[in-house]
Amino acid sequence: MMQQRAITVILLTGLGFGLVAMGSVASKWRLPDRETGYAPEQPIDYSHRLHAGELKIDCKFCHWSAEHSRHAGIPSNDVCMKCHQLVTSSSAERQAALEEKRPPKVSAELQKLYDYMGLDEERKPRADASPQSIPWVQVHNLPDFAYFDHRAHVAAGVTCQRCHGPVESMERVSQFSSLSMGWCVDCHRESTASGINGQPVHASTDCAICHY
Repeated sequence: MMQQRAITVILLTGLGFGLVAMGSVASKWRLPDRETGYAPEQPIDYSHRLHAGELKIDCKFCHWSAEHSRHAGIPSNDVCMKCHQLVTSSSAERQAALEEKRPPKVSAELQKLYDYMGLDEERKPRADASPQSIPWVQVHNLPDFAYFDHRAHVAAGVTCQRCHGPVESMERVSQFSSLSMGWCVDCHRESTASGINGQPVHASTDCAICHY
């Protein structure tokens, strides 16, 4: 009897530790359509608040494929270099350098961009380095069985903020909407009933539109 009790205690203890371990792992699991608030750390601290907010750069300047493709796309290094071939530091640092009559110091985050590009201090290719894509972490994900086309939504006049929230105020982008099926269906119904930017639309709720 004592031996049976000891075995029971050992089994229950092991089960308890197993459940704790599973709980720790499960807390890191993420469903593909219910990640509201998900804001992963990025390889470069890119500020949407600065670029889209203060500088008022249009979303489609960087995510240019949103008008022409199913996917909005993650900007390539070349897109960044359209500006940062010349802009190497913050406006405050450039002003300070101008007053002190010295070259502006390259900001730490932009230095990461140049390192990924394999560029030297003069932003020319280094012989000992090869360009690498910046490993941006995707924030918004849909399950494979759901089809979403940015082209149709952009053409209908749906703003980026409708799905992605006020990105122009986000220092680090986080998922604003649940992107669940119910959320999408509600948006389609509301858009059909009220229109988009004063224009009538028929946003279908047929299952085959998103699942085929």
